[in-house]
Amino acid sequence: MDNKDILIYVEQEGGRVHPISYELLGKGRELADKTASNVSCALLGSGVSGAAQELIEYGADTVYVFDDDSLAIFDSLRYKQNLVGLLREIQPSVVMFGATLTGKALAPRVATALEAGLTSNCTALEVQEDGSLLQVRPAFTGNFLAHVKTRSKPIMVTVRYRALESAPKDESRKGEIIQKDSEKVDSGVKVLGKGAMKEASIAGADVVVCGGRGLKKAEDLALVKQLADALGGVVGATRPLVDDGWISKDHQVGFSGTIVKPKLYVGVGVSGSPQHLAGIRDSGTIVAINSDPSVALFRIADYAVVGDIYEVVPKMIELLNK
Repeated sequence: MDNKDILIYVEQEGGRVHPISYELLGKGRELADKTASNVSCALLGSGVSGAAQELIEYGADTVYVFDDDSLAIFDSLRYKQNLVGLLREIQPSVVMFGATLTGKALAPRVATALEAGLTSNCTALEVQEDGSLLQVRPAFTGNFLAHVKTRSKPIMVTVRYRALESAPKDESRKGEIIQKDSEKVDSGVKVLGKGAMKEASIAGADVVVCGGRGLKKAEDLALVKQLADALGGVVGATRPLVDDGWISKDHQVGFSGTIVKPKLYVGVGVSGSPQHLAGIRDSGTIVAINSDPSVALFRIADYAVVGDIYEVVPKMIELLNK
C-alpha cells in the first residue's frame, strides 16, 4: 500500500454511529500502524459533528465532517457526490465501507465514479510483505475463501459486520476535525416516510434463537420467540420459513440472508443447509435441537439435543424462567 490515508466511511443514523464503523476503525488503525499511514473518517449527516471526537478516540487521525440539513436522510446520490469530491481531494489509498444496506448502496456508486475496483463482503484485510493489501472474502456459499489484490486506486472494500474487532477507546488521543462544505445535489429522490429504528437486529445480537423446517406451522414461531426472550436474544429463521412468508426477510440467518456471529446460537428444528451453516460458523457456542440425529447442524454443534422440539423447548423455557 502507498503511504497515504486509509479512509473510512462512517455510517450513522440520527447521529448514532453504527458499530461497524468502530470495527473498521480498529482494522484501519492496525493497517495504518503497519504502513506508517494515517486514518481518516468521512462523517456525513445532519447534527453529526458531536460524534467526530469519539471517532478520534477510537483511532482516527482526521475526521472530515459534512454536517448539513440536506444530508439528514441517507440519499445514496447526495452522499456519493460529496464523498467522491472528498476522495478526489485527499486521494486515499484505501477506502473502507461496512457491508450494510447503506454501505452496499453507496460503495458501488463511489467506485464507479472513481473508476476503481470494489471488493465486497470482506471478512479479513491483511498487509502483505510487499506492502499490498490482501482482501479476503467468502465465495461459493462460504465453502471457499477468495484472496483478492486490487490494482486500481483507491482500493475499495466493503467489510461484513462483526467480521473485525473494534479498537479500545482512548480518550487521550488527539486528532484533527475538519468541517467541509456540503455540495447541494438534486438527486430526484423523495423520501415519503421512514420507519422506526429496530432496537435489536440479528446481525449484532449476542444471542440468536433460530427456527427451522422442524416447526410445523407459522404460529409455532411463538415458541422460538419465548426461548429467545428467556435467553435475552432475538429470533432468527432459515430461508424456507422466510420464503413461505412465516417471518420477514430481516430475520433470515444464512449466507443469503444475514451472517451472524453471536456468543450463543440455538437452532430449533434447523437441519443445517450449506448456506445456513456458512452464516453461523463463527458463532461462539452452537446448540442444536432436532429429532433427527443425522442433520448437518449436529456436526458443528457444541451441544446437540436429540429430541422433539415441542417437548424440549418448553422445558428449556421453564427452567430458564426459574
